Amino acid sequence: MQFAEGVRLALQQIWTEKLKSFFSVLGVIVGVMFLIVVVSIVEGMDRYIREDLSAVVFGVNTVTLRRWSDGPTFEGSSDRALRRRPRLTFEDWEAVGEQITTAASVGAESQTSGEVVGDNGRTVENVRIAAISTEIMAIRDWSVEKGRPFAPQEASRGTAVVVLGTETAELLFDNLDPIGRRVRIRGFPYRVVGVLEEQGSIFGQSLDNLAIAPARSPIQAVTNPRGIVGQIVAQADDPSELRTLQVEIEGIMRARRRLRPAEDNNFSVETAEDTLSFWDKISRILFLALPGLVAISLVVGGIVIMNIMLVSVMQRTREIGVRKALGARRRDILSQVLIESITLSGVGAALGVAVGVGLTYLVGVFSPLPAAVDPKWIALGVSLGVLVGVTSGVYPASRAAKLAPVDALRHE
Repeated sequence: MQFAEGVRLALQQIWTEKLKSFFSVLGVIVGVMFLIVVVSIVEGMDRYIREDLSAVVFGVNTVTLRRWSDGPTFEGSSDRALRRRPRLTFEDWEAVGEQITTAASVGAESQTSGEVVGDNGRTVENVRIAAISTEIMAIRDWSVEKGRPFAPQEASRGTAVVVLGTETAELLFDNLDPIGRRVRIRGFPYRVVGVLEEQGSIFGQSLDNLAIAPARSPIQAVTNPRGIVGQIVAQADDPSELRTLQVEIEGIMRARRRLRPAEDNNFSVETAEDTLSFWDKISRILFLALPGLVAISLVVGGIVIMNIMLVSVMQRTREIGVRKALGARRRDILSQVLIESITLSGVGAALGVAVGVGLTYLVGVFSPLPAAVDPKWIALGVSLGVLVGVTSGVYPASRAAKLAPVDALRHE
């Protein structure tokens, strides 16, 4: 009952002096709000990169063989050494597919960007142009909504056929059926045989502005020199054998390039986890640095609340004297001031959580940044507010409890 009465009196005090109370808890509001927004964005990005981006860009359970790493750093090699690395070829792709013993699908893929021109004269720019083998359709989980994918016979013969993304097809042909129509890529005509299902976007970049053609078709002249592939992607049937598959591919390529045991790889073979290892480092730094940044704001907020409570104790010295004269014990005065401090800080934490959740929602709706509010961060924000209230209220409560009744009653 004493606790409920203390909370009621604290809320009444906050309501009576709204502006003063708001500025008192501003530091707590900002600190908790910052915690909710930043952690929600970082955690949302972490989930998005690991679950969605990884599946879309790299594929599920895949090992990727490239000329060099696709990460932000290149295995410690110099730029000159990287430029001297041999390119991957169709022969490398065929050798990997034939020699691996792990059950897996192996495909070849090259990508670039350019413009696609329809037979009606319309042009779409910045189209992602991909030259792929038939296996890549399944590895990337690309499904055809209209028409069909190109057949294995078309892929092996290098027939000039193309599958368009939904955005590219709509921009070129509006509501007309694109199947059977012609498009030109770098001046060469291709027959449209299919349109992919809608894939959405990543960080605001559309995944549907896309044109896919067989790797051996004339599209080679657009993506890479003839006979060269950008990367070889292998998808393990059993996720537990992913590392075994990676080791096998590495051994096959080392043998093909006649590398001695002491020589470093002149190629890169990595999983999605390897490629995204840089994000692990970034997210770890963010999660470690965040508490320090939040702590600064909360410390400032706690100091402000402590000063406000000290002023409040001074203003209510006579009231405290009367309560003590009527039989109030030291712990009664101590708990009253502590409850008021905790309530004040708790209200600030609740406002910070509300503002933080609102801003996180706006970020998710109006920006390409993914954001996910986890209840545990809301609980942490409220807990921090209560902790600040307890910490900042101890000293003022102690001073109030130690006041002598005679001195307090004499105070003007």
